[in-house]
Amino acid sequence: MSRVTGKRILVAGGAGFIGSHVVDRLLLERPERVIVVDNFFLGHDDNLQDARKTYSSLEVLRLDAGDFSSIFEVVRENQVDAVLNLAVVPLPLSLRYPSWTLKTNIDTVTALCELVRLGAVRELLHVSSSEVYGSARYVPMSEEHPHDVTTPYAASKSAGDQIVSSYVKTFGITARTVRPFNNFGPRQNLGSYAGVIPIVVNRLARDLPIQITGDGTQTRDFVFVKETARGIVDVFNSDNCQGMTLNFATGVETSINEIVNQIANLMGKNSPEIQFVPSRDGDVVRHCADTSRAKQILGYSADPMSTSQLEETVAWYLGRFKL
Repeated sequence: MSRVTGKRILVAGGAGFIGSHVVDRLLLERPERVIVVDNFFLGHDDNLQDARKTYSSLEVLRLDAGDFSSIFEVVRENQVDAVLNLAVVPLPLSLRYPSWTLKTNIDTVTALCELVRLGAVRELLHVSSSEVYGSARYVPMSEEHPHDVTTPYAASKSAGDQIVSSYVKTFGITARTVRPFNNFGPRQNLGSYAGVIPIVVNRLARDLPIQITGDGTQTRDFVFVKETARGIVDVFNSDNCQGMTLNFATGVETSINEIVNQIANLMGKNSPEIQFVPSRDGDVVRHCADTSRAKQILGYSADPMSTSQLEETVAWYLGRFKL
């Protein structure tokens, strides 16, 4: 039986891109209750439409997960069994508001670890980021890769990982950490802090030049968000993951130039105009995960990016852009 079945689960950041897909996946495992906590800085209620169709009594609270007294009251009143942490201030915003990003992300992880230490909830699953590694010193990048952080966002995620690890070692809390690599798929933010794929789709749809930072040879390990959601829930379900950190990715690297060409071909935009612009501050050069630990424990890693996954993603964006 799934460890989710019959449990009361709180998902911090559950209205966001990855968080909402995790909520969808959790509901397949028949929990007693799922509660979403989100400050809606980047999360959207629309992201939870599918979840509400499956589970009409889904509770959604507009709340900062880093506010310990408030989150403590929520878990106490609802007798929450476990917390999944996907609440985060994203990388681009950290370049504008570094101090706030650091404080918010670190306060959130600390507050949730405290819930477990004090016995308010039984366990925590913390979602980290491959950004903690910085640019690859070696490929594939294992969980032991040094933390060469290059942005305040990455520093906050690295600190969060260390906080979780310290609570496991010092207080014996039940916790696990998942480090997804570069997610893509439906529901990724379309606005000011959009990722490379929604930006490219938007500009191609408007017949605008595609702007690529640097020379476009920088690589990412793109993983479909529904695959990541499956991996996060499976790590939560695994008794073998206690106290551990696991990469979740495909183990395949794709350059930015390659992903732009794939999207252009799908959209029938032959030979789009490309403009190369200066690299973004703190941009990493190469990312490709070592997925062997996930394969050993879960029995699989994420499937490499497929045409059908990219088609689903592009179609979702095109249905929401105002052209």
